[in-house]
Amino acid sequence: MQTIIHSWFVQGMIKATTDAWLKGWDERNGGNLTLRLDEADIAAFQADFHAKPRYIPLSQPMPQLANTPFIVTGSGKFFRNVQLAPAANLGIVKIDSDGAGYHILWGLEDHAVPTSELPAHFQSHCERIKATQGKDRVIMHCHATNLIALTYVLENRCDVITRKLWEGSTECLVVFPDGVGILPWMVPGTDEIGQATAQEMAKHALVLWPFHGVFGSGPTLDEAFGLIDTAEKSAEILVKVIAMGGMKQTISRDQLIALGKRFGVTPLASALEL
Repeated sequence: MQTIIHSWFVQGMIKATTDAWLKGWDERNGGNLTLRLDEADIAAFQADFHAKPRYIPLSQPMPQLANTPFIVTGSGKFFRNVQLAPAANLGIVKIDSDGAGYHILWGLEDHAVPTSELPAHFQSHCERIKATQGKDRVIMHCHATNLIALTYVLENRCDVITRKLWEGSTECLVVFPDGVGILPWMVPGTDEIGQATAQEMAKHALVLWPFHGVFGSGPTLDEAFGLIDTAEKSAEILVKVIAMGGMKQTISRDQLIALGKRFGVTPLASALEL
C-alpha cells in the first residue's frame, strides 16, 4: 500500500518546488505554493494523518473555502529541502466547516505552520475559482529574477508591462492574453496585500509584486509553473535587450492582433492599444 508521500499531489509539490529552486526563483525560504485538493484526493491516506490535528484560526474567515483541503508549503521552509523531507516542509490543511480556521492533517512536523502568505493564497484561490469556474487549483509565488528586475526600469502599470512582455516573446500573448496585474509595493504577509493581490487575480492569472516577486495561478502545478516560466523567459529577453540599448524593432500591434485571432484568444485591450 502506498503512503501519502507517493501520492500525485505530494510528488507534484516536490517536483514544482525543486524545479523552482533550480531556476533560481526561490532562494532561502523565498516563495510559497498551494494546491487545492478534493476530499477524494486525500481519502485513501487518512492512516497517514496526525492523530490530533492542530487547529489554527485564520486572520480573515474564508467561508467560500469551507471544508476544502489544500497542500501547502511551510513558513520559513526552503524549497530546496522539500525533496529531502516532504513531511517537514509541506502540509495538508483542511478549512473547517465555517471557514474560520483550518486543521493541519499531515506534515508540517515539529510545530511548523503554513506559509505566512497563506491569506494572500486563500483570497486568490477564491477569486480564481470564480474567474475560471473552479478550474484553477494552484497559486504559486516566487522570486523570478528578471520579472523583478523589470519592475525597477519599466513603468509599473499593467498595460505597459503586459505589452512589453508580449513583445519579448511571441508565445506570451497566447499564454497570458489577460495580461499581468501589478500592485504598488506593500508589506508582504499581511491581509492587506492578500486582498490587493486577490483583486488583481480576479482579472489576471499573473500578478507582479514590484521589487519582490510574482504570483501565478493555473489548473495544475505544471500550468502555473509554465505560466511563470513563460513570462520570466520574456523578461530575461527584455533585460538583455534593454542592456543592449533597447529595441530597434518589435512585434507590432497588428501582428499581436493577428496572433490573438490565430490562437483564439482575446488580448487585454489596454495593452493592445498602447
